[in-house]
Amino acid sequence: MKDSVLILSGGMDSTTLLYEQQQRIALAVSFDYGSNHNAREIPFASLHCERLGIEHLVIPLSFMAQYFESSLLKGADAIPEGNYADGNMKSTVVPFRNGIMLSVAIGLAESRGLKHVMMANHGGDHTIYPDCRPEFVSAMSEAARTGTFPGITLICPYTNLTKDQIALRGHNMGIDYAETWSCYKGNELHCGKCGTCMERKEALQKAGIVDTTEYEE
Repeated sequence: MKDSVLILSGGMDSTTLLYEQQQRIALAVSFDYGSNHNAREIPFASLHCERLGIEHLVIPLSFMAQYFESSLLKGADAIPEGNYADGNMKSTVVPFRNGIMLSVAIGLAESRGLKHVMMANHGGDHTIYPDCRPEFVSAMSEAARTGTFPGITLICPYTNLTKDQIALRGHNMGIDYAETWSCYKGNELHCGKCGTCMERKEALQKAGIVDTTEYEE
């Protein structure tokens, strides 16, 4: 039954969830909020939705780049290099990004007569990103349930999974992760050095998947 809206970035995790839950997804929505890598991610989101015959919307949130502080909104040179878990990756946090996107997606779900909103946050995000943590997901789900007439809820099945566990699930479904985007710098190729590139490499390696991503290095 098609009863859900999926927040789809075009990255590894949300693309995996798109394929895994395709029978339930009535609408996938991507947000163009002015990040360095939106222009690289969103075409992959569109590609996979077209392949699966799922409606895809791209909603602009340009005010975030205009008013919010984050290195993710300030160009490739502002993105720190190094391990994903390093403290300097906190500069890439876009304040309450998931809260804003979820609020829009919840409104879309109610407008479309759908019951759920899906998001592909995962366990590796918990240290750095407050709006990926289990307590946030629980609170937002309760807010959605009480703040909508149909009692919309969140479905976030990867909240306590690692990225390599997610990658293995996608690999078993035949997903080619070269058709996804991770790099926060948003250049023509993945830089291979920023936290998200390093996390991508590590996840694929741990999952035993050959990494066919093209890197600058």
